[in-house]
Amino acid sequence: MPSKFIKHFCCSVIFFISILEAIHAQHTSQLFLSGIDNENTVTWDFFCSSGRKSGYWTTIEVPSHWEQQGFGLYNYGRDYVTYGRSHEFADEVGYYKRKFTLPENFNDQVLELVFEGSMTDTEVRINGKSAGSTHQGAFYRFSYDITDLVYHNKENLIEVKVSKMSANNSVNRAERYADYWIFGGIYRPVYINAKPKEHIVHQAIVAQADGKLEVHLELANISTAVEVEAYLADLSGNMVKRWTTSLNEFKGDGGLVIQGQFENIKTWNAEFPNLYQLNLSIKDKSNKSLHEVSERIGFRTIEIKEGDGIYVNDTKVKMKGVNRHAFWPETGRSLNRSLDLNDILLIKEMNMNSVRTAHYPPDKSFLQLCDSLGLYVMDELGGWQNAYDTESGRILVKEMVQRDVNHPSIIFWSNGNEGGTNKALDGDFDLYDPSKRPVIHAHHRPGNAFNGVDTDHYENYESLISKFSDSTLIYMPTEFLHAQDDGGGAAGLHDFWELMWTSKMSGGGYLWVFADEGLVRTDMGNKIDVNRVNAPDGLLGPHRQKEGSFYAAKEIFSPVKIFLEKLPSNFNGEIEIENRYHFTNLSDVQFEVSWINYRKPGEPIAGHHVLEKSRVKSPDIKPGNKGKINIDQTALIHKADGLNITAIDPHGKEIYTWSWKINPLKDIMQSIDKLTEGDFPTEISSDDSLIVLSGGGFSLTFDKNNGVLTRIQKPSGMDLSLDNGPRFTYGDQHVKRIHIKDKAEIKSLTFEYDGFLKEAIWKINPSGWVELNYTYELPEGEYAYPGVSFDYPESNVISAKWLGKGPTRIWKNRSQGTIDVHQNLYNNTHTGSTPFDYPEFKGYFGDISWMEINTAQGKFYVVTPEDGLQVRLFDFFGLSGPKSFPELPKGNISFLDGIPALGSKLALGISSDASVYGPQGEMNHMNGVYSRTLYFYFDLIKNSSLTYDKTNRIPDEN
Repeated sequence: MPSKFIKHFCCSVIFFISILEAIHAQHTSQLFLSGIDNENTVTWDFFCSSGRKSGYWTTIEVPSHWEQQGFGLYNYGRDYVTYGRSHEFADEVGYYKRKFTLPENFNDQVLELVFEGSMTDTEVRINGKSAGSTHQGAFYRFSYDITDLVYHNKENLIEVKVSKMSANNSVNRAERYADYWIFGGIYRPVYINAKPKEHIVHQAIVAQADGKLEVHLELANISTAVEVEAYLADLSGNMVKRWTTSLNEFKGDGGLVIQGQFENIKTWNAEFPNLYQLNLSIKDKSNKSLHEVSERIGFRTIEIKEGDGIYVNDTKVKMKGVNRHAFWPETGRSLNRSLDLNDILLIKEMNMNSVRTAHYPPDKSFLQLCDSLGLYVMDELGGWQNAYDTESGRILVKEMVQRDVNHPSIIFWSNGNEGGTNKALDGDFDLYDPSKRPVIHAHHRPGNAFNGVDTDHYENYESLISKFSDSTLIYMPTEFLHAQDDGGGAAGLHDFWELMWTSKMSGGGYLWVFADEGLVRTDMGNKIDVNRVNAPDGLLGPHRQKEGSFYAAKEIFSPVKIFLEKLPSNFNGEIEIENRYHFTNLSDVQFEVSWINYRKPGEPIAGHHVLEKSRVKSPDIKPGNKGKINIDQTALIHKADGLNITAIDPHGKEIYTWSWKINPLKDIMQSIDKLTEGDFPTEISSDDSLIVLSGGGFSLTFDKNNGVLTRIQKPSGMDLSLDNGPRFTYGDQHVKRIHIKDKAEIKSLTFEYDGFLKEAIWKINPSGWVELNYTYELPEGEYAYPGVSFDYPESNVISAKWLGKGPTRIWKNRSQGTIDVHQNLYNNTHTGSTPFDYPEFKGYFGDISWMEINTAQGKFYVVTPEDGLQVRLFDFFGLSGPKSFPELPKGNISFLDGIPALGSKLALGISSDASVYGPQGEMNHMNGVYSRTLYFYFDLIKNSSLTYDKTNRIPDEN
């Protein structure tokens, strides 16, 4: 079936269903002139004034942005500011037209033509006549009464002129000079609403936590209607109450308030989003329904208590929030319900409870899903650092609030962003919102607090402390920890959130931003463009690829807090936890315990085996309190490599899985220790410049001057190009002395050095395991990456597998991760840029017990029996710029006892200094002598000698 036919068929079915409903219940009927979303479009005739495919009539899919259909020119919002009128930029005009016929049941109806969103100035004509004034503003629903403009017995013509640049300069400055992609076209649906002559124009509902209900109705053309009937039911269809309000004193047009009071109502909040269905019907004296509307509502109360906090249903809450653009790479801001749903599920998967709709109202479906799934919403009026003028702003506030007023998920209105606030509009929100939700000023400068809330953007850790201790204002940054590239986001979030959680005057905050705004450029071979450093600011990639900050935020924001970092040697099954929910008792959370054995080096897949899985009794811990869970079955601690605990919320969703190593190397170390006999006893030979240690069927060659490995050679195979190490990551090193020791059949080679690195001892087990023991000494100071490095050609690498934290790379101030065996194919992704292939292969990887590097020359393995090893793989960066940041240690494979933290591009200009974001952002404070042992196995191509003890479940790789 042709795709175009499918699109028209889907729209026709939806239209037919709406007609059937209207016949029986006098609901509002809808006729879609466009498709219903970006995947179900309708073809219109189209003319583009300039740019690509311009100057002639052709066709276009509606809804869409015309740039994504191959028309016009692209621009990122700041382009207008950068280039100005003296350069070519995107200011084209699009002309749309389409013929349509009205169904018979639209006769004698009031007809309203509705545009859900069009960028930017939109002029409409029906059958050659103007439908009304030009609409200015890209993100708002607007409508025209076309009852007297249409034909009921013949074909109609709609013509729409859409100008990207508004004739109102304040609209351009508020919307089109912004720091995000700017488009043109009818990008949300267009449809006709048909209502009976006597009808409900609008309803604004106040449903409070105490069960009080007010419905503010606007009615039109009332003549025969005698009452309003209200019917409240739960979503299972169970009636709560039916009641009527007389219209005997009401005639014509105007407003009416009906009220109700309910007992035992289940309130709405983000943890338990309880909804009800409210049906409203106007009836005549014969009890016939003349017109009926319905809304899903939630009973909840929002209050800002100045000097105290933000309260939902009289419970103090803190926003674990993120900013979210309505955006998809292929279709820009033209979306669908599935995309909205996916974004909400990802936000909730990060254990967040709130979203700010930066920097404009979202699709209606997004808010409906926030209602049903449970997210607190800050719904924002457009205005990116520049505000609408008062005349146009008043129209847009009305359009936004009237569309969105009945969503229980919306708990704040935001009057613009970062200087985009027209304070003359503050009072307008209450005109259309009888619940009088708080209005917020989302600012990036101090001194702009409003309604008792300071939202100042991008504070550092010290100023955060100051705001919480010295102010009577609630501090809730509407943007913080800017996540360009891999910086910010969850890097620094642990310190910020712990301070926010424990501070009375904190209202939480909103990370910038949910996803990279990477656009598929139809003028550049469908490559993704993030406008260099302007748009790759997300915790996720453009197609919602999960970056490291996504996983870390999930742990940091977990409403179940477990403090235990390492299982004690005398572990008795008792683990302290804290309930960081606002409304949920931990007795409603399930805890699943898994005793596991990790897969071993050489096994073909990653992950672990589960020895035993069980549930523990959920403790009775109220929100904000601490308590303990008790694991009864601890006998497996002597058999298991690790312990995992998974918390599952009352809705069956995983909150987080915590993991601890127990004895992860017991089998591996036993195998290494047992392999003391073989056919290749170790030998040492030397000349003037080189010294060779051989055994296990291969030889290691070292430079006598600096003691670094220069060659790994296997006579029957190829060389392994791991060399030029160990080099200490700071300073130079020179060999002072070389020692050779004999112990049975094993000879050891010791290098003593000048400099920080003091000693390196090499041994080869006759079966092939190589042991390196090294010691270094540091004077008291701060060190970004203490440890040793080697070199290896990145071009040879195929994949890596490791037992440690994962699945993504870490930083010192973003060290979260699940302990398991993870694996990753090589990629050259730098966070925030193409190819957006995550997890990144290159980076710092944490808490490593062993790592397997698969190369074109074979595999090599590294094992360490000590805790706390971090491995650096190859060259990468956290932040792009004139000089990529942070600086890397020498070499390209490093074994480290500390790694650097990562700041953000907004770290107050201090070279992205991470220390401004809290204690975890500081350098590693070190002083004294440090030692570590590394075991290597070089499993070169041809005649591999790697054989593991099968009794210890390590497979033979011969």
